Amino acid sequence: MIQSLRKKFIGATMLSLFLVMMLLLGAVSLVTHHKLVTDSDGLLHLLSENQGSFPAQMFPQPNLKNMEQGRPPFGNQGMSPETPYETRFFWVMVDEKDGTVFTDTASIAAIDEDMAEQFADKVLSSGKQRGFLGNYRYLVSRQWNLTRIIFLDCGRILSAFKAVYLAFFCATAVVLAGVFVLLLFLSGRIVKPVAESFEKQRQFITDAGHEIKTPLTIISADTDLLELEVGENEWLLDIRRQTQRLTDLTKDLIYLSRMDEARPGVQFVEFPMSDVVEETAQSFQSLAASQGRKLELSIQKLLSLVGSEKDICQLTSILLDNALKYSVPSTDIFLSLEQDAKSIRLTVRNSIQQPVSRETLGRLFDRFYRVDSSRNSSTGGYGLGLAIASGIVTAHRGKIRAESPEEHTLAITASFPVVK
Repeated sequence: MIQSLRKKFIGATMLSLFLVMMLLLGAVSLVTHHKLVTDSDGLLHLLSENQGSFPAQMFPQPNLKNMEQGRPPFGNQGMSPETPYETRFFWVMVDEKDGTVFTDTASIAAIDEDMAEQFADKVLSSGKQRGFLGNYRYLVSRQWNLTRIIFLDCGRILSAFKAVYLAFFCATAVVLAGVFVLLLFLSGRIVKPVAESFEKQRQFITDAGHEIKTPLTIISADTDLLELEVGENEWLLDIRRQTQRLTDLTKDLIYLSRMDEARPGVQFVEFPMSDVVEETAQSFQSLAASQGRKLELSIQKLLSLVGSEKDICQLTSILLDNALKYSVPSTDIFLSLEQDAKSIRLTVRNSIQQPVSRETLGRLFDRFYRVDSSRNSSTGGYGLGLAIASGIVTAHRGKIRAESPEEHTLAITASFPVVK
């Protein structure tokens, strides 16, 4: 249990850190993409307004006031007198009247006229006014019957952004690996107080259980001797009944305590699960009949499981005993055992007096939890049976769940993985 808690702590921490890093990367990506698009569109609009070229007097004189205030000296955010010489672009203009095509590739070396026309055809066929085509940001402008498509080369900026993203991913991987290594060393110390408290609780239950067994044995023996002297009466029967209840409770507590331990001595072997479940269920037939109930079995033959035969027998007994205690009188109880491609499922279904809420279904396997909050002992339950059942299933690497497929029906299903 402590190892499971430690693994969950490490998993939750790593997942949280990974999500934070991904959110940070997403935020950086949005900001950089918005910056790229805004700057590129600004240049494209400037070129479009000046017939596909930069204005001659784009930066007449630097603004000293802007420089003092830490703003761009020429009043154009992201631009400088070198911008016209650094920018690589080309444009294609189409006359819609006669279909004449004009191109200007003087400001770029990687594109010739034929390639420029191919780019223009793709943009016009897409019907979009602006966007990206490969590494080029484009803008479509129309004036009278002329359509001009200006392409701006963003390859260097995109490559720089990709390099930043790659560096961020590498840094994220290094950070995650470092945190994981630290958690492996520190998580033991973090959960140590919980482990010590849990161990003390487990040891107390085990020791107290063994100490209680001795006086219970003496009480039971004294009751037998007293019965020989005074004969059987209702008081002695009540003492015997309550002593047996305390004995059963003590055994369950000790069993639960031992299940929390790593049980290296328990060896799992393959055994015929169909036969074990059927034999155990048959022993409940007479008890069900005496209570006016009918136990119906649907067991798939020749199913095998790798595990503890004794534990599976106890699991079946717990589920059937629980169904007999809490089902509506004179109703049927159904037990089924079947296998699909992934799991073997043992299900016990019975009717119930009151509908069970989803919250209650989730707590049925908690220790000492009972649906009847008054703790009425008329049914003889302590709220430990299903907790033991859950421990058995978990020890077999399976899952157990409670469902209410209909309003007055309760179904408990234990699923075990199929080992091929």
